[in-house]
Amino acid sequence: MQSTVIVGGGLVGLTAAASLKLIGHEVTVLEQAPQIRAVGAGIGLWANALREFNHLGIGPAIRDMGVEQNTWFFNPAGDPVRAPGYTDSDHQFLLVPRPELNNLLADTIGRERIRLDGHVTGYTETESDVVVHLASGETLRTDLLIGADGVHSHVRKQLIPGSDAITHSGHYAWRAIVPSGNRKEEATVLTVGNRRTRGGYAKVARDRTVWMVNQFDAGPLIGSKRERALERALNLAEGGWNDDLLSMIAETPEESILENQVTLVPELPHWTSARVALIGDAAHGLSPHIASGGTLGIEDVGVLRGSLTAEADLEKALTAYEHARSARFTTVREHSAAVENAADAAEFAQRYAEFSHWMLTTAPST
Repeated sequence: MQSTVIVGGGLVGLTAAASLKLIGHEVTVLEQAPQIRAVGAGIGLWANALREFNHLGIGPAIRDMGVEQNTWFFNPAGDPVRAPGYTDSDHQFLLVPRPELNNLLADTIGRERIRLDGHVTGYTETESDVVVHLASGETLRTDLLIGADGVHSHVRKQLIPGSDAITHSGHYAWRAIVPSGNRKEEATVLTVGNRRTRGGYAKVARDRTVWMVNQFDAGPLIGSKRERALERALNLAEGGWNDDLLSMIAETPEESILENQVTLVPELPHWTSARVALIGDAAHGLSPHIASGGTLGIEDVGVLRGSLTAEADLEKALTAYEHARSARFTTVREHSAAVENAADAAEFAQRYAEFSHWMLTTAPST
């Protein structure tokens, strides 16, 4: 039985553990935090991600915890916009609360396979195995090491020196989950506003709503997190449009608001070695404005599992995985740049639909 150590107990790392366990790997997840946690509020899962969860047997449970979204875009005055020629299927995804999803995945793989407080300081790769070094002084030997430890990946830093994450200059995001209360039911509301600001809200569970605001070229950040988010949200609200968004932000406790300087992973010369592979944000962390980073990371898992199943030689399997995914991400980056640079709501709707349609219709079937 092949042993696999996965560094990172987030969405993609836990999904990889569940998937590789299905094909007979003896998996261990190393999570440096003291508990299974989720960075962020909600995660959008497109049909290509849900297929992988169906493969794991947990698709129905995930659908039950999430809320189906059918996205409309709006300009700052509240006029609805969609790109002509595209259908609901190009705008539909499932929005799921991250903490519940990660806990379900942890239960699926078996919590005894997860090592908390497992801070990895490095590894030594040999011809026969990989020795993983922990901050505690302990070492683990494994056949395969997977870095699923996010944009600031320790595994990537050793595999590819000089690949540290870089800031997406001037790009900040604010978000929080709040009780839905008596607010009216809505489809996902995403407004493309003035001063390169975008944001909105959506039901993330039956009794909770996630709001989010991001701005490119945000300028100086003055005041509290709530004040900063409200200042940007005003770029999304003209003539009474988006009063719900403004009230949600105003009522959110300061400590519940997540504020992030967006960071990116530079395009990498390679993702693998003979016994080490990067997946998810560790390999290709992009700006969250295309709302598909988690889904594309889950795609990584399916392709990696397929390559390991089809090819007995580990190095060849990892090379096949890398070639397939790096080629796909060349196009993902092009779409991401097009969506980012959309001048207004109409162009944004067009570029976003082009991306989502491409992603869904070209998604790997593994």
